Amino acid sequence: MNPLPQSTRNAAEPWTAKEVRQFEKLAAENLPPSVISLRLGRPVPAILTKAMQAGIELTPLNRPPYGV
Repeated sequence: MNPLPQSTRNAAEPWTAKEVRQFEKLAAENLPPSVISLRLGRPVPAILTKAMQAGIELTPLNRPPYGV
């Protein structure tokens, strides 16, 4: 099985205020971390770490939890 595609074009770059605002907007649209990763050009672990640091909720509210 192939892993989900990840973008790394901005992996080593510091986060800008503009990127954080875009991240908040994408998270508010209930997009999963893998999609946010592709749109922001950062690996999924960077997305998850930044969400935790910035208090950004990534739980898709419009989807049931896995296993339900």
